[in-house]
Amino acid sequence: MKNHTFKLFILLLSILVLTACGNANSEEATTSNQEGGLSGELTVYTAIEEELIPQYLEKFKVKYPDVKLNIVRDSTGIITAKLLSEGKNTQADVVWGLAASSLLALDQKDMLASYTPKGSDKILPSFKDSKEPLKWVGNTSFMTGVVVNTTELEKKNLPIPKSYEDLIKPEYKDMIVMPHPASSGTGFLTVSAWLQMMGEDKGWKFMNDLHENVATYTHSGSKPAKLAASGEYAIGITLAYSGVQQKQEGAPVEVVLPEEGLGWDVEANGLINKNEMKNKELAKAFLDWAITDDVMKKYFDANGFSTMENNFELPDGFPEGVEEKMFSDNDLNWAAQNRDSILKEWDSQFSSKAEPTQ
Repeated sequence: MKNHTFKLFILLLSILVLTACGNANSEEATTSNQEGGLSGELTVYTAIEEELIPQYLEKFKVKYPDVKLNIVRDSTGIITAKLLSEGKNTQADVVWGLAASSLLALDQKDMLASYTPKGSDKILPSFKDSKEPLKWVGNTSFMTGVVVNTTELEKKNLPIPKSYEDLIKPEYKDMIVMPHPASSGTGFLTVSAWLQMMGEDKGWKFMNDLHENVATYTHSGSKPAKLAASGEYAIGITLAYSGVQQKQEGAPVEVVLPEEGLGWDVEANGLINKNEMKNKELAKAFLDWAITDDVMKKYFDANGFSTMENNFELPDGFPEGVEEKMFSDNDLNWAAQNRDSILKEWDSQFSSKAEPTQ
């Protein structure tokens, strides 16, 4: 009997020792993870401009060399449609740099999980979810500009348009290109802003008048800037950033901030709510990294705007007064709630000039 009791005591003591070792190892692994020792695979859906992605990810790869990122990149409209189609069976673990209006549409389908990234307190209230814990956090804002080829306008002895109203003047017929709102986030935020700042009736009338001067609707938000820069068309309604980029590369273009104000959306991140999430720790680490100071500075250098308070120096070639020109009553929730009806109406009226899909 005593021998049996002694054996039982030894067995219990062994279990306690193993459990303690297990806890110590767990704590050690957590520390290692906190120091950047994470490893594994993460699938990231994004609409960030293709050439910017490697610049942004440079520091992430240094901090997490053992994390494999599967980047799925396309235009905002296509990424949004893909996510809505895939639902909770999506391959995406996180969304990075997608329009906040799209993230709000995903949230309406219960596709976003709650997570408040580290450092999100430094993000200005207008550029993150209004509820805690957060469903989305913004990096930067992207806005509509008008990119004009000054050489082409001079050839035709035409003035540089300064407002949206200028764009519907008959002298600019067939000289304008702009993004398709169903495939381009820039296109959608532009249409949404016109409907909000002008009122729906006047907004649709303006778009009908503008349609007379539009040569084609592109499937990329940045393509109108490139077409204007090459001189194929004289005027592009496009990402302000893309116009600045063309100017920096030596194209004879100017970026105009229309007098009525700029349509804008937030380039934002969120955690996907999916049926099976195997790497939530990695996903959260990515979302933490995505708003660190280093990468926020890179967002600003690319877009001339950051969602955090800062004293960054405005990039060369970027027009002054962007923040003041951003349409102050822009309602991203309204845009998300009315997205389907807006796109349906737009398609019924203007899709005849959409460029062919590749």
